[in-house]
Amino acid sequence: MLFKTFSAAAVAAVFATGAFAQDRADWPSDMTIGTASQGGTYFVYGNGFAGYISEALGINATGEVTGGPVQNVTLVQTGDHLMGLVTMGPAYDAWNGKSELAPGLEHKDIRALFPMYQTPFQVVALKSSGITSVSDLAGKRVSVGPAGGTPGTYWPQFMATLGVEATISNAGAADAAGQLTDGLIDAFAFAAGVPISAFAELAAQQDVVMFGFTAEEQAKVLEGFPAMAPFVIPSGTYAGHDYDQGTVALWNFAIAHKDMPESLAYEITKLALENNDRMVQIHATAAETLAENWDKNTFMPFHPGAVRYFEEKGISIPDTLK
Repeated sequence: MLFKTFSAAAVAAVFATGAFAQDRADWPSDMTIGTASQGGTYFVYGNGFAGYISEALGINATGEVTGGPVQNVTLVQTGDHLMGLVTMGPAYDAWNGKSELAPGLEHKDIRALFPMYQTPFQVVALKSSGITSVSDLAGKRVSVGPAGGTPGTYWPQFMATLGVEATISNAGAADAAGQLTDGLIDAFAFAAGVPISAFAELAAQQDVVMFGFTAEEQAKVLEGFPAMAPFVIPSGTYAGHDYDQGTVALWNFAIAHKDMPESLAYEITKLALENNDRMVQIHATAAETLAENWDKNTFMPFHPGAVRYFEEKGISIPDTLK
């Protein structure tokens, strides 16, 4: 793209003339993207993309630490954030008024922009603990990430489904990794695009074991949670872990409030989906940030600006998602 070689100030100057100025007349001067805790993939992806928006589109975009998708979808619904990163399970619950953060509030003002990547569920423990499966977490101290985040929402439900009773606590990814190292918890159960930076740091510094679900556990989880899909974390994703890890995953999407200007939604969607090399530089999970994955959203209307971009690319968005 032409904009890549210019500063944000230079881009803003270009936009301030002619047709560009008319297109962006209703754009905000700054915007916030809801991410998640430090040490997680959302934090890296969201802050990196915010910087790219600032560079390429000439507005001051920033990522903000939040509790994750459950909080992000509500922050977008209420207009506190113009844009947020969400997993589709919590987003579907919120759409139908079943958010644990805002029960009874149907989140009908959220709009999809573009697909991001899949979020698999994964556990890390010190090898010395002898823990090698979710069933081994019975009676153990387990952090499940921030309250209201995807792992904090689903891991307690998964364990209940599997009949695993553990002492659950909440913490950000970086804090939970530190607690594991210090022996304050026995395991850290999380969910994020892989490689999870906090897990990668643990693998580099500690003798740890990582795992998802056994085949039997996975079958029970998939039966109990239809929004989930089977997933394999490939061998070699983390240093010293030369084995595939079977688990389940949810798709992530970037969303916006319905009142985001159409031209801005169009440019943000275009930026993410037409510059995959740059997106992968932000985080490896962006390899799945592709227009062809639009169909992983089955319920949330796309923002009109996003619809315009997809249709320009020959993708027909169903009327039910407009």
